[in-house]
Amino acid sequence: MTDRLLVSLPGATLRDAVGPLPDGVDVVLWDLTGPAPAEHLDLVVPPYMDASAKLGALEGVSTRLVQSQSIGYDDVAAALPPGHVYANAASVHETSTAELTLALVLAAQRGIPDFVRAAGEGRWAPARHASLADRRVLIVGYGGVGRAIEERLLPFEVAVTRVASRARDDERGRIHGIDELSDLLPDAEIVIVGVPLTDATTGLVDEAFLSALPDGALVVNIARGRVADTDAILDHATRGRLRFALDVTEPEPLPDGHPLFALPNVLVSPHVGGASTAMMPRMARLVRDQVERMLRGDEPRNVVLRS
Repeated sequence: MTDRLLVSLPGATLRDAVGPLPDGVDVVLWDLTGPAPAEHLDLVVPPYMDASAKLGALEGVSTRLVQSQSIGYDDVAAALPPGHVYANAASVHETSTAELTLALVLAAQRGIPDFVRAAGEGRWAPARHASLADRRVLIVGYGGVGRAIEERLLPFEVAVTRVASRARDDERGRIHGIDELSDLLPDAEIVIVGVPLTDATTGLVDEAFLSALPDGALVVNIARGRVADTDAILDHATRGRLRFALDVTEPEPLPDGHPLFALPNVLVSPHVGGASTAMMPRMARLVRDQVERMLRGDEPRNVVLRS
């Protein structure tokens, strides 16, 4: 080790976005394939896609921080070799994910998929759909993404109810605990699911969850596919009882020809919540902040795991 910081970035795109770093910081490019560029790396940023499958490359490499490009880290503990500090990318994807969530909600509410299908057939097909305004919206999972979604929902004149892992109050009022969910579902017209994937949330959106909702409710999943029971979703969608907008599925990717693709009351996007031009500048900002914290001797942000 030397007095200089050695930062490993996965490619030139992020390197260019990060821009100049302070004196005393050296940058190497390493996508966690092939040998490590050094025995010690102060900061390692793995690739965005399929990062967990590549974390084994850190075996035998000492680091001060492994900085993910994703918010979720449900599969990291089993993949990260011992001796590393792991931070998630909170602050990077909230903007993009909230945008997509609103797009899915608005598209489903205002019948955009129907209009697109009709236009593809060369047909003019006017229809009257339910507004987003005046709907009762339940946000299940009130972390950074949930807050970003709420900020964008409120101007649409909706009534928002928030649910988190534990009950508490903030400047906007009550945040309900997950244990209150069964009492809240029957009143929800739109449910947005944004919980992290844990043992407790796996299968959260099951038959009982869906059956508690009123007819015609819209369920939006921007969390992880395994948070929901695909068979239960397919059943309620096939019967036309509920509507769905799914950015994540189980399995993922959803196989070609899966029956969910063919249902007019199901809108599927291919796990692209964070995939926008908003990601890279925010990821670069986080990397620069972590580097500056190291130079000052401060603790890193967003630490979620120590292996």
